Amino acid sequence: MASRDFSHRLSDAHGSLRKPASLSRRLHIDVPLLVLLLVLAVVGVGVLYSASGSDMNYVRRQSIFMGMAFVGMFIVAQIPLDFYRRWSPWAYLGGCVLLVGVLLFGTGAKGAQRWLEIAGFRFQPSEVMKLGVPMAVAAYLHQRTLPPSLPTVIGALAIVAIPAALIVRQPDLGTSILIAASGLFALYLAGLSWKMIGAAAMALLVAAYPIWHWGLHDYQQQRILTLLNPNDDRFGAGWNIFNSKAAIGSGGVYGKGYLQGTQSQLDFLPESHTDFIIAVLSEEWGMRGALLLLLLYVLIISRGIYISFMAQHVFGRLLAGSITLTFFVYVFVNIGMVTGLLPVVGVPLPVISYGGTSLITLMAGFGILMAVGTERRRVHF
Repeated sequence: MASRDFSHRLSDAHGSLRKPASLSRRLHIDVPLLVLLLVLAVVGVGVLYSASGSDMNYVRRQSIFMGMAFVGMFIVAQIPLDFYRRWSPWAYLGGCVLLVGVLLFGTGAKGAQRWLEIAGFRFQPSEVMKLGVPMAVAAYLHQRTLPPSLPTVIGALAIVAIPAALIVRQPDLGTSILIAASGLFALYLAGLSWKMIGAAAMALLVAAYPIWHWGLHDYQQQRILTLLNPNDDRFGAGWNIFNSKAAIGSGGVYGKGYLQGTQSQLDFLPESHTDFIIAVLSEEWGMRGALLLLLLYVLIISRGIYISFMAQHVFGRLLAGSITLTFFVYVFVNIGMVTGLLPVVGVPLPVISYGGTSLITLMAGFGILMAVGTERRRVHF
């Protein structure tokens, strides 16, 4: 009787394996996530048209970037997770070599040396590490017992610290913090104990004074001082924050109407098509437009968290979770920066702000999420 019951279960299992997968699963596309990203992309192009002063050149270039980013996302989604896990250490090492190359041979702009130029192609290696760091930490933790022990935590912190320190030297403190956060998220999701988290918080508090005096450049200190008192230098360091808050506040609940924002259309708002683009949306569409945009972000983040919960392996779960939480941090930091709650650090609003490299990297991350979400379930006997 028992053997007959087992044979029925075995037959049912084989039957479920023979059941054809849906088209979206065969194409490794998570439909809800794809729809949300497409809607966000359309919103981004529409806001960019207004933020750029109705300049179609920006819209055309951004549309090309969008097309490349979605194609790249689809290609990345086709690659098996095991490939990412096996090759992540090499990708990480290659990224570190490129970061060293930036310090030795990189090209600079606006006082920072952050780019490499190879055969006429210019790119930021730090963008590679936005995926390379969480992937390397996830692969490292995948091979070890979880929750992580102290030696494992130290090893993971070393993986995070090396590229973060190289990026700080460029200097690019904002990107360095965000990349470090992406690796720390993977460590946290692995079950890092609250005692270790508390000890790290205390160490950071103790280090705050020396970091302020010997770790930050003058312009970085000025950004923090401006955050604490933006009216102290309204026409200098506080100009961006003052005008962005004026644009957001003047939009009210319903906004002034599309293409009718005075702060952006009259060029009072600097970097209106990049870092401060949400101020343009808020002025023209008001609080309701900003809330709808936030709802889109919440839905995307929720889908990413769901994918991480449903992942079949530790590597996929940690990687999907860290990519999703890093996306949340980008949204949080940009909005906090524009509203005067955080210092200005030059973080674009995901999918909305103008730019190609960051957009392609971001969509590659969503491609990895889709690879995790559409990974075939395995039946073990």
